[in-house]
Amino acid sequence: MSTPQLTPDTTRMLRGLGHHDASVRLRAALAAGTTPDHRFVDPLVERCAVEPEFYVREMLTWALTRHPAALTVPALVGELRRPEAQARSQALHTLSKIGDRRAWPAITRELLTDTDDEVARSAWRAAVVLVPDGAESALAEVLTTQLGRGGRQTQVSLSRALVALGELIEPILREAARHADPGVCQHAIATERLLDDPDADFEFAIEEAKRVVALGENERSR
Repeated sequence: MSTPQLTPDTTRMLRGLGHHDASVRLRAALAAGTTPDHRFVDPLVERCAVEPEFYVREMLTWALTRHPAALTVPALVGELRRPEAQARSQALHTLSKIGDRRAWPAITRELLTDTDDEVARSAWRAAVVLVPDGAESALAEVLTTQLGRGGRQTQVSLSRALVALGELIEPILREAARHADPGVCQHAIATERLLDDPDADFEFAIEEAKRVVALGENERSR
C-alpha cells in the first residue's frame, strides 16, 4: 500500500514548523498534535533540536506525545547521541512526558552526568519517571555523585529527582552529608530536609544546611 500524498494543508503545516514567526510555528505544532500522522514524527523531533522558543518547544513535545510511542521513542532515543545539547535535553524532556519505560536503557550515566546542566537536569527528570522497579538504588547512587553541582536551579532539580525516589535515598544522603566538600554536604543536608518535607523552600533548606555544616556534626545531633 502506497503512502498517501500530503494534502496542501499538511504540507503548509510542516513548512510552518520552520517559519520565522514563532506564532506560526506554535500553530503548526498544535496542528500536528491535533491530527497525528506518522509522517509528522521526524519533522517534530528535528524541530525540537533547534527551536529557540520555550513555549513552542513545549507544544512540539505535546504534539509528539499525541503520536504512538512505538514511533516517537526510537526517534527521540536517537537524538540522545547528538552533539547538540538542546537536541539531547529536549529529547529527554519529551521522553519523560511520554513515560514509556522502553526508553530506560538509553538513560545512561553519561547523560545523567552530562557537562551541560540543562541536559543533566532533563536526564534526572526522565530517569526518575522511567526507572524500572529494582533499579532505583543504582540510579540514586549515580545521582548523588552530582550533589553540589551548579547553581540553585540545577541543585533544586537534583534534589527533587532524589526525593522522587523516596526513602531509599536516606542512607545515601547521610553518607554524602559527611563528604569532604562542604558544597556536597550542604546539598545533601538540604535534600534530606526536602525528603522530610517536600513542600519546604529549597533556599531556606540550603541556608539551614550551610549553618549546620559550619557548626559541625555536633549541631546536627541535637
